[in-house]
Amino acid sequence: MSIFRRHFISRTLALHLRVSTRHLSSSAVKWKDPWSMPHTPEHIASTASPADTPPPKPLPRPGEPIETTRARLIYQSRKRGTLESDLLLSTFAQEHLGAMDAETLSEFDKLMDESDWDIYYWATGKRTPPERWTGSRVLEKLKVHARNEGKVARRMPDLHS
Repeated sequence: MSIFRRHFISRTLALHLRVSTRHLSSSAVKWKDPWSMPHTPEHIASTASPADTPPPKPLPRPGEPIETTRARLIYQSRKRGTLESDLLLSTFAQEHLGAMDAETLSEFDKLMDESDWDIYYWATGKRTPPERWTGSRVLEKLKVHARNEGKVARRMPDLHS
């Protein structure tokens, strides 16, 4: 390659970079990140549930044995879709599900029908739960669990067969 050609290519690239950089800096003001960082005001606003949102309708499971309900809730608490909710709910289920009676299991089952981020923000106190969850024993226990006052290093529990 000749010296002239190398010089021409390097000058062309430099000019192109300057134009691209100038274009980026002028358009960066208009550009908005579609994936905001968790816990920022933008993220909380984009994940907020409207207050008038009706509660989700759970699938009817008539006659489901209590042990099947427990096994299903353990699985559902692990496979939420967000790591934060998975970790919080699966460790909560590991510690508390075995001691829950049928009524408390039913309440936890209804909580599992809510949105991942809603449950997470309600449990961590970042957002006030809707009126339908006011006075919920399960949500109160989950809030205590989320505070982790014992500073326990948590990891996903093993599934037992």
